[in-house]
This record gives sequence, structure tokens and C-alpha cells, in this order.
Amino acid sequence: MPNVVLFMSDEHSPRYSSTYGHPFVETPQLDRLARRGTVYESAYCPSPLCVPSRSSFMTGRWAHEIQRYNNCKVIEGRFPSYGGVLAEQGVHTTYLGSASNLYRDPARLGFSELRLVETTRRSLNPTAVRGGEDRPGVPRSTADSGSRPDRFAVDVEFVDAAVDWLINTAPRLGRPWTITVNVHPPHPPHTADPAGWARYEGLGDLPRFGADHPAAQHPYTRDLRDHGGWDYPDDLVRRLRAGYYAAVSYVDHELGRVIDAVDRAGLGDDTVIGYTTDHGEMLGRYGVWGKRSLHEDSVRIPLVVAGPGFAAGSRVRTPVGLLDLQASLFHAVGADRPGDWHGTPLQLIDRDDQERVAFSEYHGHEVRGGGFVIRRGDWKLIYNLAAPHQLFDLSTDPDELDDLAADRPEVLADLEAALFAICDPAAVDRDADAFQARQLEVIAGFRRSVPEEVLDVPWT
Repeated sequence: MPNVVLFMSDEHSPRYSSTYGHPFVETPQLDRLARRGTVYESAYCPSPLCVPSRSSFMTGRWAHEIQRYNNCKVIEGRFPSYGGVLAEQGVHTTYLGSASNLYRDPARLGFSELRLVETTRRSLNPTAVRGGEDRPGVPRSTADSGSRPDRFAVDVEFVDAAVDWLINTAPRLGRPWTITVNVHPPHPPHTADPAGWARYEGLGDLPRFGADHPAAQHPYTRDLRDHGGWDYPDDLVRRLRAGYYAAVSYVDHELGRVIDAVDRAGLGDDTVIGYTTDHGEMLGRYGVWGKRSLHEDSVRIPLVVAGPGFAAGSRVRTPVGLLDLQASLFHAVGADRPGDWHGTPLQLIDRDDQERVAFSEYHGHEVRGGGFVIRRGDWKLIYNLAAPHQLFDLSTDPDELDDLAADRPEVLADLEAALFAICDPAAVDRDADAFQARQLEVIAGFRRSVPEEVLDVPWT
């Protein structure tokens, strides 16, 4: 049975890579992986925010099913993880790198092995909860830019450990294994190592569609812009985007080191290697930075997988998601997956199935209500609980500039039916409100018992 290496970055929009067509953001290692395997052109995250997306991927369930609506972890979730379920079936599962954006202490997730894993903390910050306090100001990490000599030091350590594990541990295990390697970039701050900064300095550009564009006036987009405080001058926008490009290329370099390690260890023929991320990055489009939007820049993700079961040099248009990737791990190692988990192994999905549905959702802070995405074929529905719905034909309008909700009611109704087959949007929104109200109560209780300046405490 094949083994699996999953390399996962944080906040990488596929628009910014040569693999997905960017003219100058170079990702030669991702291109190399694409030549060996399959590029998924319509891949989506379960939710455009760290904790909901990563927790959904970890558990095989939608974010609303496990009540991970935001980045506050004050109420611990207790659900089986893919690492634990695989380990129970004799698969050696290793998790390496950042695990701070999960639903519970990673030591309790059941993985066979944790390496350099950071402690997950409760995040007692009410600004991360819908209905909580407004953000007091723009986080420095969002507006920071420039060259930083130690910018990627922690991530180099993560990849060093992954390379060592692949060369010295994996060949001796004698049973199927998976390793998930996590790195922080290109998540903010939009700074870079000196070489990377020099490579893209002067190449920072302005978003094609800014805050003044008609498509940027939807109420949810205005909410994100108004709460974010991102009225940046053009010179800062250029610097932030250049830093993001440099971070993407850095991640690509580290991916190459992992691929090289697999080959050096003689594991290339029997190992599935996948690259993805947890969500995208708006990077100034519509005047919005970060994630939380259900537009393509934020909710769509890169997904490239090579190895047994994946056709070399193939590109797949069928809409897929991170839960399909998680199902692929089980398929690759020949393990049984819980029947109530969502997702279909990518190895079994037709390359041009225009009836298949991809799903995403967001219920967190900085917007006035929850929202959902249904992608089927070329059509994309953004279903908003507290604002008008939006409908886009991505074949002719990949930038989502022309909302067709009023012009194509039959398509809108068809995609709404697909959404209601997954969940009741209004019921999910009520549950999200109630759960986040509970989070705020628990936060208030902790704040009465710990110093005001302490916003994070570990689970015990």
C-alpha cells in the first residue's frame, strides 16, 4: 500500500503560483509536483478561517457539525481525528509543525507521533467571536512588511525535521504511514527573508479590483472592510503583496526539500505526495485583506497530488474540497473511514464531473451573518443569511464581478436545493449564534479569574 506525505501551508491563494497561471510568482517545485501528478483547479476549503477549516479537515465533518465557527477555542471539541482513526488500524501517523489552529490539544488527537507540535491554546479573545468586541486596531502582523533575517526560522526547523523523518524513520517503519507537515507562511506578516524580499522587491502591484469597484459594495464585503481598518496607502499595498509573493516562493522551496527527501529515501514509487493549504488570502482585493470572505481569493485553495492513483500531468476541473483530500489518505493506505464522514477519495472522482458539488461555509467575526458556498460545474452560489445572495458563472467571470442572482433565478434555485441537501442554513446560523454566545460567556468567566492582559491559556 502507498504511504502519504501531506505538505500544508497556511493562507495560500492558488492565484499566486505559476502552477495556477500567475505570470511572475514562481513555484517551480509545485510545478514539478504537478508534472508528476494531478492539479485540482476547483478545490475549496471547508471554511475560510484557520480553526474551522483545519478542524473540519482533521475530523472529516463540516465546520457547523463540529461547531467550529471561529478561531476561538475556549470550548474544546472532542471528535475523532483522521490521525487517530488511521493509527487504530495500524497506520503510523505523524503530525509535524504548527497545530495551534485545531479544536483540541493535539496530544489528545490520537496520532502515533507528534514532532515539534506547538501547544493549542484556548484563545480568550472576544474579537474572534461573532457578536464579540470590535477589534481595537489593526494587528501589527497584518501591516508589517519588509526583509526579516529570521522570518522563516521556525518553518525551516519544521522542514528539517520532516526531511530527517522521511530519510531516517519512514523506511524502517515496516507498515503504512502518513506524515502531515505544516508550515506557517504565506500567512501574515507579509515579510520575507532577505533573499526572498530582494527577489520580489519592486514587483509588488495593486489589486485589479479595489474597494471602489462595484463588486466590492456587497454588505458582507463592506463589513470586512469596515472592521478591518485596511485603508492602506498604495506604497504599503505594493510592499505587502511583494512580501506575500516572497513567502509563497519560500513555501515552494520547502516543498521541494520534502519531495527530494522522499526520492532520496527511495520512497518515490510508493508514496502519495500532496500540497494544499487551509484557505486563501484576499490580498487587498475589494480593499479586504486576510480570509473570512466567501469569494474565490479566500475560499479556493491550491491542491496538487502525485503518486499512486494520480495521473501524471493531469488537470481536474471537477469541484473538490479538503475533505475529499482527507478521504484520499484512507484510500491510499487501504484503511476504513468512518461512514458518517464527508468526502470522496480524489482517486475515485471523475476528472470532469460538472454535477459534483463543493461546499464551504463561514460563521465567524467581522460580518453581520453566516454564509455558504455551493460550487457545481461553472456556477457558484454564495448564500448569505443577512444580505443578498450572489451567483457567478466562473467560466466567463472568474473574478466574480457580475452577480447573476437576479438574472438566473433557475440556477439560483437549483444551487439552493443543493445547499439544503447538505444543511438547513437558517438552523445552522441560529446554532452558530447560540454557540458563540456561550463562548463569550466562558471567556468572560475566564477573564474574571485571570489577569486582563492574559488572552490565551492552555488546555489542562
